[in-house]
Amino acid sequence: MSGSGGPGAARRARLLLVLPVHVVLLMAIGRLVTGPLAGYWPLSAEDGVNRFLATHRDAALNGLTQWLSLLANTQVITGFTLVCVLALLLTPPAPRWAEAGFLAASVAVQSAMFLLITLVVERPRPDVPHLDLAPPTSSFPSGHVGASMALYGGLAVLTLVRIRGAWRRPVAGLLLLVPLAVATSRLYRGMHHPTDVLGGLFNGAVTLVVIGTVLLVGRRRVPEPGEKPSEAAPAPPDSPRGAGRTVVVRHPHGCDAELADRVRAVLTRHGLAEQQWIATSEELPCGELAAALDAGPVALVVVCGGDGTVRACAELLAGTDTGLVVVPCGTGNLLARNLGLDLDPLTALDQALSGESHGIDVGRMRGDGIEPTRFVVMAGAGFDAAMVQDASPRLKSRMGWAAYVVSALRHLGDPGIRLTIRLDGGRRLRRRARMVVIGNVGVLQGGLPLLPEARADSGRFDVVLFAPSGPAGWLAAAAHLARRALRKAAPRGPGAGAGGVAGGALEYFGATRVDIRCATPQPREMDGDAIACGARLTAEIEPGALRVRLPRVRSGTLPGTRPEALPAPRARPSEGGAEAPGTAVGTEPGTAPGADAGTVPSTDPDTALAPHR
Repeated sequence: MSGSGGPGAARRARLLLVLPVHVVLLMAIGRLVTGPLAGYWPLSAEDGVNRFLATHRDAALNGLTQWLSLLANTQVITGFTLVCVLALLLTPPAPRWAEAGFLAASVAVQSAMFLLITLVVERPRPDVPHLDLAPPTSSFPSGHVGASMALYGGLAVLTLVRIRGAWRRPVAGLLLLVPLAVATSRLYRGMHHPTDVLGGLFNGAVTLVVIGTVLLVGRRRVPEPGEKPSEAAPAPPDSPRGAGRTVVVRHPHGCDAELADRVRAVLTRHGLAEQQWIATSEELPCGELAAALDAGPVALVVVCGGDGTVRACAELLAGTDTGLVVVPCGTGNLLARNLGLDLDPLTALDQALSGESHGIDVGRMRGDGIEPTRFVVMAGAGFDAAMVQDASPRLKSRMGWAAYVVSALRHLGDPGIRLTIRLDGGRRLRRRARMVVIGNVGVLQGGLPLLPEARADSGRFDVVLFAPSGPAGWLAAAAHLARRALRKAAPRGPGAGAGGVAGGALEYFGATRVDIRCATPQPREMDGDAIACGARLTAEIEPGALRVRLPRVRSGTLPGTRPEALPAPRARPSEGGAEAPGTAVGTEPGTAPGADAGTVPSTDPDTALAPHR
C-alpha cells in the first residue's frame, strides 16, 4: 500500500520518541514493584495467586498451558514472524511493505525494549514449582506475553484494517485472545507474577500503538458494508461531484457483491450518490457503457475489473472529457501497477477520487483479422501472446498472474518468428525473435521492467524484440531484467548501458507508429487478452487521449506514477536530438549515441539485416 508523505508522516514519525520514555517508565515501575511497593496490597497478594494456581494443577491443564506457552517462545515467535512477513511481501497482488514492516518492527522493538528493561529490573521467578525452564532474564516484564502481544496482536490489527469480509472481526478477536491465554498459562506454570504478565501486555500494546501509528495510519479507512457513510470528503479542485452521473462498470468475477457494496459506499462518501451500475459479460466486455454514455452527461466512469475491462472502457472514453477511475480487480492489473495505483481496490478508489485528472496515452491498433481498436498497456505477438492465450481461466482464478508462468513453461520450445518492423514510416528492419511487444507502459508483474523507459504520458511507444539464443540467451535476458528491477530507482548517467543488451537477447526501439509483419500467422494479444492470430500489426499513439484520475504526488512527476517505473519523457521524433526512424536499435534504453549496440540496422530496405538467431 502506498504510504502517506508530508508533514503528517513526519509528525507520526516523531511518535517513536515515545518508546524510550515508555522503557524508562517500565523500568521505574519494575523497580517500584520489586522495592518500596512490594509489601503493599495488591502486590502483597501476588504470591498467594501463584500458590493457589500451583496447588490446583492437573494433567489436562498442564498439557494445555504447555501448548499455549510454546506459542510464545522465542523460536516460534521468530519463525512465525518471518513466515508472516514473507507472506505479506510475496503474496499477490503486490508486496505489502507497510504491513510487513509494521509486524516485523513491532516484534523486534518489543523484544529490544524487554531486554533493556530486564537489565535494570532484576525480579526473581515466583517461589513455586516451575513447569518450564526459567530463562536467565528477569521475571518482570514477561517476555513471552509481550512477544505474543506484538505478534498476534499485530496480526489482529492487520486483520481489522486491511482485510475485507464479515469474518475479520471474529478472526481478530481470536488473535487477541492468544496473548491473554499466554499470560494465563505463564501464571499457571509458575513462571511469572501477575504484575509481570500485565507489564508484558502493556509493553506489547504500546509497541503496537506507536509502530502502527507511524507505519499504518494515513491510509484512509473504507466504510463497512451497510455502514452509514460519514460526511462527504471535501471535493478536490477538479472533482466530478455534481457534474453528472457516475457510471460503474463492474466485472462480476473480479468485483463480487461484497466488494461492490464497499465501492458504492466509498463513492457515496465522496459525494457521488448518483450511480449507475453496469455488469460486464463475455460478449460485452464493457457492458452497456455505450448506451449509458449516450443517455446523458456522465462525470466519471469507474471501472472495477482488470486490464481487459479497462481497455474496453477506454475504447469509448478516449478523446472525450469523461474521466476514468481504475479500481484494480483483475489478474494482472498492469495499468494500475504502472500508474502507481494502490493494488487494494478500495484504497485505489479512495485515493483517485481525492486526486486529479491527467491525460495518458492510448494506442490504436489494427491488423489482419481484427477491427481497429485501442489499448492502454501492451500489445504483441509470439511467445507472450501464446502464454496469454493458453493460460487456464481456472488457474487464473486460483493463482492470479502466476497462472501465466505455468502457461509460459509450455511454450519455451516454440520456434522463433521471422518478421519485419517499421518505425515511424522508416525502412523495414528484418529480424527473427521469439516475441515482439509494443508498450504504452513497461513494468510487468513483480516490478519486472520489460520496457524500462516506457511511460504512460511520453507520447510514444516503446518496443522490444525478445530473441534469446538457447538456454544461455534466456538466462542472460532474465538476469538483465532482474538487474534492472533491482536497480530501477538508481538514475543512469549519460552513456550508461552501452553495448549489446543481454547478449543480443533484447532489442529496444521507440516510435509513435509501429508496423509489424510476420512471415506466418502468430498468436497475438492486447492488454492481457488473446486476440485472433494473424501476421500484421500496426499501432499508432494517441497522446494524452484518456483522462484518468490519479492520486496526487509531488510536483515534477506524473501523479499516480512511480518515478522509477516511469522515467522522464524522452524527446519525440519531431523534436531536436531525437533519433531518426529505425535508429537506436539493439541498445538498452539510455545507450550513448554511437555506442556499439551489437546490432545495427541496414540502411537499405531491401538488404536489411538477415534474420539473426
